[in-house]
Amino acid sequence: MADKQTPDIVYTTVDEAPELASASLLPIIQSFASAAGITVGTKDISLAGRIIATFPEVLTDAQKQSDDLAWLGEWVKTPEANVIKLPNISASEPQLVAAVKELQSQGYALPDYPYSPSTDEEKAARAKYDTLKGSAVNPVLREGNSDRRAAAAVKKFAQDNPHRMGKWTSESKTRVASMSGGDFFSNEVSATLPKAATAKIVLETAGGETVLKDGVSYPEGTVVDATYMSAAALDAFLAEEIEKTKAEGTLFSLHMKATMMKVSDPIIFGHAVKAWLAPVFEQYGDKMKELGVNPNGGLGALLERVKDEPEILKAIEDVRDTRPPMYMVNSDKGITNLHVPSDVIIDASMPALIRDGGKGWGPDNAQHDTNCVIPDNSYAPVYDAAIEFFKANGALNPATAGTVQNLGLMAQKAEEYGSHPTTFEIPEAGTVKMILDDGTVLHSHAVEAGDIWRSASARKAPIEDWVQLAIDRQKATGYRAIFWLDASRAHDAELIAYVKPILEAKGVADKFEIMAPREATIASLETITKGENTIAITGNVLRDYLTDLFPILELATSAKMLSIVKLMNGGGLFETGAGGSAPKHVQQLQEQNHLRWDSLGEFCALGESFKFYADQKDNEKARVLGTAVETATQGILDNGRSPSRKVGEPDNRDSHYWFARYWAEALAAQSDDADLAAHFAPIAKALADGEAAITGELAAAQGSAADLGGYYHGDADKTASVMRPSATLNAIFA
Repeated sequence: MADKQTPDIVYTTVDEAPELASASLLPIIQSFASAAGITVGTKDISLAGRIIATFPEVLTDAQKQSDDLAWLGEWVKTPEANVIKLPNISASEPQLVAAVKELQSQGYALPDYPYSPSTDEEKAARAKYDTLKGSAVNPVLREGNSDRRAAAAVKKFAQDNPHRMGKWTSESKTRVASMSGGDFFSNEVSATLPKAATAKIVLETAGGETVLKDGVSYPEGTVVDATYMSAAALDAFLAEEIEKTKAEGTLFSLHMKATMMKVSDPIIFGHAVKAWLAPVFEQYGDKMKELGVNPNGGLGALLERVKDEPEILKAIEDVRDTRPPMYMVNSDKGITNLHVPSDVIIDASMPALIRDGGKGWGPDNAQHDTNCVIPDNSYAPVYDAAIEFFKANGALNPATAGTVQNLGLMAQKAEEYGSHPTTFEIPEAGTVKMILDDGTVLHSHAVEAGDIWRSASARKAPIEDWVQLAIDRQKATGYRAIFWLDASRAHDAELIAYVKPILEAKGVADKFEIMAPREATIASLETITKGENTIAITGNVLRDYLTDLFPILELATSAKMLSIVKLMNGGGLFETGAGGSAPKHVQQLQEQNHLRWDSLGEFCALGESFKFYADQKDNEKARVLGTAVETATQGILDNGRSPSRKVGEPDNRDSHYWFARYWAEALAAQSDDADLAAHFAPIAKALADGEAAITGELAAAQGSAADLGGYYHGDADKTASVMRPSATLNAIFA
């Protein structure tokens, strides 16, 4: 896999705020690494980059670029892999369409995104575009399980400098609403395959059999699930919750994962849009369909499609007047919870609401109690339990709270996040069957038109690796360790059948507890409220949810998490926190030339990557670099050098200057490697001597609009000019 052009460490090219920050930070990293003979190169996994790589046949030679995601997908299966992976866009349909339009405006002859493909050409284009939606990147790169925790320095800083928490009271009307039946949770079936098998998924109807998917291969020991959500039950639930919300006098909010769950959740989101505007769809549904309205795209796209239809607009206004107030993304601009499916992402939105005392922002630009609608009941109990806990006990105190670490089963497209190719909106009533190559009907469901059916799996090797990681982590820390598994849920019962024998064989069964998510949430909150620590050992979705929930409560943000993926073939993947790609940060930069993105997650990942490289290649200079990164990170925290949110105050670029300075000073002061000390002593001096000039040049750059040459596909030179405005600093690392 490796060749002469393969860098020692890959630093991914991504999107939005973290990519802007990279334009400032990466040249510094490359300069420092070169002193130890280490190359840090890039591979492009951005949305725009992936679009370009997917359509080479319509591009000029100058526009074409390699499929870096495919390359990385192979590299992470090798022992040499060392990847620093920044957050990338998990694109919803509106984001994908916007990125395509921007590239077209830049001269890329890409086909339009076909909303309703009819010709073979449109169907082929749509099939390609669909591969780019949602979590297209993470399942490819995550060839290992997840180890996420707050770095010791970050946790200590949060305790010494506790963030503001909203006040909880027992009178709060905030609650979580979930379906009591007909959802994925209640309809789930699961089985562990005794031998390797290939399956086909078919829909049997009165008119015959349709093959939905063929040739799905599973190795021996794979846990294979199947389930469906009833469209009728979903619609009834949504209509009921809208009315309940109005009666309770709270905000209506919907919390989904329309990015990672790129097939099922946009459909559920579309049901919510239709439920909200039910009278409008009843009266004008045919006309809106003619206009190209797809409710799955959200209210924003719908309103754009009907903007020249005053009768429909009036009907929408009339319905809005009868509805409860809605949870807002941006009340100043009138952007609601239902405007764009990717605007309200459950793993970020629910923790933020809980941190704020159960309050959400309403259309009046004030905070109110909220009905948090999470249709499927698989993971909703986590948030319900947290809300009820804080109602009874008051807000968590970050100054005294312990920590929740996480070990997540995510390797090889584990669980629901790997279900995209096997998720279907059922076209007509019938029976969906999973049939193995020996004729065995593994799973079967009677379904109606519009139901959402899906299958997911978890393989034996990742499961065993996950349990061993848990054993190792518990031994290293001595913390309370809980497997978040519900014995009454079909999939979890199959995992428990793996977990218990392994723990018993290793003689550590007494060190672990197994609890359903609701009970595990309560137990974990009780533990950290006492100032003690615990390890949450979870599946893939809960890994994602909990590594936002607990860090946002403990640290105010999930972007500062240490996130290590021990790749199963020996390599390392170092993710820069659990945070998203922060589109609001980009908007502020464009308007005010101030980037408030905090690169602390990148700093943490960088130190781990260097130390891993030291072990991997027996390179002690890399270890010295990694240790000095930790010292520099501590310096950022201790001296308050993280970015401010406000224009005119130090931002991301300032924090990079201070990081470079503290890093160079630590290397100059260390005694483990004389060559590195000698190399960095003059750099440290130049950075210190240039403080006034550098900070002045950085400050002078702020305040006016910044031209990046594009949002999804910016101009590299323009971006570098914006993100590296200090000639003095640039000269030091020239």
